[in-house]
Parts: sequence; structure tokens; C-alpha cells
Amino acid sequence: MAETTKTTSAVKNALPKDIFDVEVKSHDLLKLAYNSYLANARNAHATTKTRGEVSGGGKKPWKQKGTGRARFGSSRNPIWRGGGIAFGPRGSANYSIRITTTDKRVAVRQALTLANQAKKIAVMDIKFNGKTADAAKFLKDNKFDRKVLMVVDEKSPELLKSTNNIQNILLVRASYLNVYDILNADKIVISPKALEVIKGWLAKGDK
Repeated sequence: MAETTKTTSAVKNALPKDIFDVEVKSHDLLKLAYNSYLANARNAHATTKTRGEVSGGGKKPWKQKGTGRARFGSSRNPIWRGGGIAFGPRGSANYSIRITTTDKRVAVRQALTLANQAKKIAVMDIKFNGKTADAAKFLKDNKFDRKVLMVVDEKSPELLKSTNNIQNILLVRASYLNVYDILNADKIVISPKALEVIKGWLAKGDK
């Protein structure tokens, strides 16, 4: 009876070939999706002051004529030290890279395929009681000593409490799985429920 249960479970948790074993002719789309993830997370923090925003410079540095020097009306001129910046960044740059939803799904399938070929993927139950020791024991028992991507259907409070203080665990909901996290993980652990979410999300007939 135990053997039947094990076989049934193995079949249920089998990785579908149309998601985890697709053809990867080139890595161009993977690179685009990877760069898109990084670009979309980038913020335009750099900003400079124009000559109208720099303090000082209200008085004409010297008289217009008779000094032998070039005429200047304000020390806020961009060619003066401490003056305003001409054509500098204004904090409004948009670095985002947009790719279609279909291409995103194809890229995730390709990333999962590469991870599967490298034998990085394991389908396992992920159940913790809200203690860091639970997650640490899970890593030790399964000999996961590097960066582990844990894919779950929902981030429960217990899972968050157990994994938040462990640096090499990244907890991700299946519906938010992305190329960046997949390619940077040394091991990917997918819960059975998360696998069902992935099947429903990435099935080729459901674009």
C-alpha cells in the first residue's frame, strides 16, 4: 500500500515536459527577461540642480566693461565652479524594459528547463512552524548549503518567520516566479501546491 502511495505521489509531482523540458534554441530571450527584471527594479535617484536652483549668484560678479575679462551676469552660470549643471540628470529617467506576457512565460519555461537539466529542482513539502530552527534543519537534512529558492503557493506567517533570518533562502510565491531568481538559485525547492500553480500559469495552451 505504501508503494502505491509513493508511486501516485511521484506521478502527481512529476515535472511536466511542456514547462520543465522545452527547447532552448538560444539564450536571447532569457537575457532580455533577466535584464528587464533588473531594469524595472532600478530607480532614477540621480538629480542635479540647474542654474535656477543653485543658491547665490544674485549679484553681477564684476562690471560689464572695462575689466578686460569676459562678461558674466551670475556665478550660477554652468561654466563656473559651483554653478548650475547643464543637461544633467533630473530624476525622471525611465530605465524600464517592457516585454510581452507571452515572452515572459516562455523565458520562465526556458529558465526552469535549464534548472531542471542542471538537476537543481526538487519537489518537496515545505512546512515550517514559524521557527528559524525549522528552516535551518530543513537545509541541513537535505544538504542545501548554498542559495535556495523556495517556491510556495502562499507565503504563510509561519513560512515567513522561519525563513526571514536565513540569508541563503529566498521565499517566492509561484505566481511571481521570474527568470532572475531561477537563474541565480543553486537549488530550487517547489512545494506540490506551488507546482500546481505553475502548471496552471505556464501551461502552453494557456497563454
